[in-house]
Amino acid sequence: MLRRALLAVPLAAPAFAQSPSERPVLSERPVRLIVPYSAGGVADTVARILQQRMSEQLGLPFIIENRTGASGSIGAGYVAQAQPDGHTLLLEGATSITGPLANRGLPFDYAAMPRVAQITAAPYVLGLRAGFPGDDLRGFLAEARRRPGEVTFGTPGIAHVGHLMGELLQSLADVRLEHVPFRGGADAAREVAGGRIDACIISESSFSPVLRGERGRVIGVTGAARRPNLPGVPAIGEVVPGYDLSTWMMIFSPPGTSMPIRQRLAQAFAAALSDAQIRERIEASGNDPVSAGPEAADALWRSEREKLTGLMRRAGLVQG
Repeated sequence: MLRRALLAVPLAAPAFAQSPSERPVLSERPVRLIVPYSAGGVADTVARILQQRMSEQLGLPFIIENRTGASGSIGAGYVAQAQPDGHTLLLEGATSITGPLANRGLPFDYAAMPRVAQITAAPYVLGLRAGFPGDDLRGFLAEARRRPGEVTFGTPGIAHVGHLMGELLQSLADVRLEHVPFRGGADAAREVAGGRIDACIISESSFSPVLRGERGRVIGVTGAARRPNLPGVPAIGEVVPGYDLSTWMMIFSPPGTSMPIRQRLAQAFAAALSDAQIRERIEASGNDPVSAGPEAADALWRSEREKLTGLMRRAGLVQG
């Protein structure tokens, strides 16, 4: 489970660290991290938080480059064609799994792009409108069973991880909800605040305006553990056994990148993430810092691919 994995891996002393004499030598060229989303978004924010420390750890310029478009596939495709020398990397999340399932025409394969490191994890929250019958998760599920297909939940979009979190809830809790997709989490939050939809599954930061305005409440967290800043709110898995799904960010490399290069880069990310100020800034962005090297990141990606593929099929979102 992501939260437990986060706690289990020491940020300050990664198991994959190497002595200076063992470190593969990168060339003197800058290392570029391609962010396939717009500047100012969550992925871009995390990348820029790490930028200076990564440059210090590598002894090279560490450049953030936004290459946007086609739900991340423009930037990912660029990295897929790059030389496997450790100087061009990709920051991506679950879209590396859901994108190819929803669009079989991608000219590259995320599975062939070796993972370098997992750097964040973040659960979503299940937010509920004010006045909804039932004031907690059990009450929400009871009402959903009483009115199958009538209780609505909003997400940032079709095939978004929030949508799949809702599919997992329906599957494990044996309920039927009505999905209402929006163009972003903020839109879903506004509809909950206005009482136009019953619930939403979005990031904690997107739902916070609803909480501040006392126009709704959080009744569950999608990850394995409770959140310190949401006292009294259970992890959904406490009520629905087996439920655990969070978002994450990983560093990908071009096909053919060697394990020594991946380990060298992962060690630099781990060292950057061991900085207390860096961790605080990442947490402020709504993410938990994670220090997991190539093997652990590969294992998580394969596990998440199996889980998300099943949820995509359940929702009828897999092409071909």
